[in-house]
Amino acid sequence: MKFHRILLKLSGESLMGTQRYGIDEHRLAEYAEQIKEIHDLGVQIGIVIGGGNIFRGLSGAGKGFDRVKGDQMGMCATVINSLGLSSALGAIGVKSRVLTAIRMEPIGEFYSKWKAIEALENGEVVIMSAGTGNPYFTTDTGSSLRGIEIEADVMLKGTRVDGVYTADPEKDPTATKFDEITFDEIYTRGLKVMDLTATTMCKENNLPIYVFNMDVVGNLRKVIDGQPIGTLVHK
Repeated sequence: MKFHRILLKLSGESLMGTQRYGIDEHRLAEYAEQIKEIHDLGVQIGIVIGGGNIFRGLSGAGKGFDRVKGDQMGMCATVINSLGLSSALGAIGVKSRVLTAIRMEPIGEFYSKWKAIEALENGEVVIMSAGTGNPYFTTDTGSSLRGIEIEADVMLKGTRVDGVYTADPEKDPTATKFDEITFDEIYTRGLKVMDLTATTMCKENNLPIYVFNMDVVGNLRKVIDGQPIGTLVHK
């Protein structure tokens, strides 16, 4: 096994599955099964999930929403997704705990590093929601922050593509994939792996990022087994 404690960043958009909005129960169940598979191996799992399947603060701001309120709506969207994932994990016998960056008892406990680590060491999957609790920060930055705080070995960024490419593979058929790349190379090439704040935090705190396609069932286990199916971003 390659990693002992991970921060798994999941995209809200991926939760839509074949739908155009909301949560696809089939995709949610697939995610839960994949998480259970590595949990059963003894991996400690912290999760941050986006909210783009429900609401995006930044796009809302472009449509006339106040940016701060828009971001707060986005934070609530991540809580909805976190509760959904927690419920799906519970249905297959995996204990999980939802922590929130803004006070929301009884929906979730208020986040603290110590509470998260204690739960991880007790074998619970810890789902950390509501981003950083602040506007103007993305869930990418939230996942960098949480990954650093819980002292994860790596951030596993589950996306719809199987790694980092020279260009967007969905738009440019000539784009080629990197097996590994440095943070500095990402800056110089202007690649969009995560937003700059998130990438810089990972670089400065030496948290490597592994980008892979989470939508292919079985891929999460392959990453944990050390199979080279994605792209490693490191110092």
